Amino acid sequence: MPTLFGLLLLGGYGYGAWKFWTGFNRTNFSNGKLYLTLLWPVFIISASYRQNFTKALKGR
Repeated sequence: MPTLFGLLLLGGYGYGAWKFWTGFNRTNFSNGKLYLTLLWPVFIISASYRQNFTKALKGR
């Protein structure tokens, strides 16, 4: 059971990273693509980052 939970967490992390990476051009960020993509779970607590993350995911 812990293995399944770990795989689900890893899958969710990977999905979020991939969506942010592919939608990075829709954000207000100009550099740091790799850094911001890899650490998205840490930065998601910031309102500004969360707004840009949503733009990257949804295309708004």
